[in-house]
Amino acid sequence: SITGETVELLEPYLDMEDYNLETAKKVCGNVAGLCSWTQAMAYFYGINKEVLPLKANLALQEGRLAAAQTELNNAQIQLDEKQMELDQVQAMYDSAMKEKQALLDDAEACRRKMNNATALIEGLGGEKLRWTASSKNFQNQIINLVGNVLLATGFLSYSGPFNQEYRNLLLQLWKKEMDNSKIPYSNDLNLTGMLVDNATVGEWNLQGLPNNDLSIQNGIIVTKASRYPLLIDPQGQGKIWIKNKEKNNGLQVNS
Repeated sequence: SITGETVELLEPYLDMEDYNLETAKKVCGNVAGLCSWTQAMAYFYGINKEVLPLKANLALQEGRLAAAQTELNNAQIQLDEKQMELDQVQAMYDSAMKEKQALLDDAEACRRKMNNATALIEGLGGEKLRWTASSKNFQNQIINLVGNVLLATGFLSYSGPFNQEYRNLLLQLWKKEMDNSKIPYSNDLNLTGMLVDNATVGEWNLQGLPNNDLSIQNGIIVTKASRYPLLIDPQGQGKIWIKNKEKNNGLQVNS
């Protein structure tokens, strides 16, 4: 409760040389402490005069600190909420990007499949024409099969004794009779190609059979006809061929 006015009233006494504890003890020892106490109160007033504003400012700053701390806590709560929202959005974004990449991969795979399918379809376009032509050709072969087999049978049965010219003449005569009887056959019929394949002909050539139409026809008659062949073979080519062909089959030669 000490005031500045009180301290001003005390100052004349405090400035006196004999206003101190030692002098007071000499005059009256019982109240000497009161002298020291008034000095201390005056000194305390001076100190407290500087401290009070600091205390007030401290209280003010503590209030501001508490308010700032409250705002900080509220801001932290909002930050935590926003962080949770951000984490959720980030997870949704990552999921969307993953789905996007999967869709891009599927689209690329689909594009490759489409390109392959397009190439296959384009490649099969030519095959379709070939298959159509082959199908038509097979149909014609079925229609002409009876006549072709008849010509091949006649060739095997009756052409053996004759030369190439007479064989061709027989074939023309048979075709004329078949035309009269309305028996269908292939106009471009190749009896050699019908009765033997190229691989067999190549093997015959390696065995010594000459590579000409007459010799190949003779080889067909020898191997396909049901009757045993009679070879007129002045050059011995047929004999050499038969020996080589049947060498591994235990052929016995009487000559």
